[in-house]
Amino acid sequence: MADRVLSVTAFTTFDLVDAVAEGHGWTEEAVGVLNVKTPRSEGSPDEVLLQLELDNTELEHLPAHAETVSLSPEQARELAGELERYADSVAEERS
Repeated sequence: MADRVLSVTAFTTFDLVDAVAEGHGWTEEAVGVLNVKTPRSEGSPDEVLLQLELDNTELEHLPAHAETVSLSPEQARELAGELERYADSVAEERS
């Protein structure tokens, strides 16, 4: 990815996921990086960060940028539960 915003390392959660950017009147597909981490700070972190960066070389409408969502531990657990539930639903549909 050119003009990378997120630091991608061996510890990045998912690199090269299929992603879609949508706006008013346009939709573009690109590969991206999806990462989950906690902030680097002294003491105990109190949030979980969910980050997404799309490869801007594949996008016409968006400049290089990354989105970050800050989740409380409770919100992160709720999201994890929803992901499990939907993954199970997709798995059931495939079998």
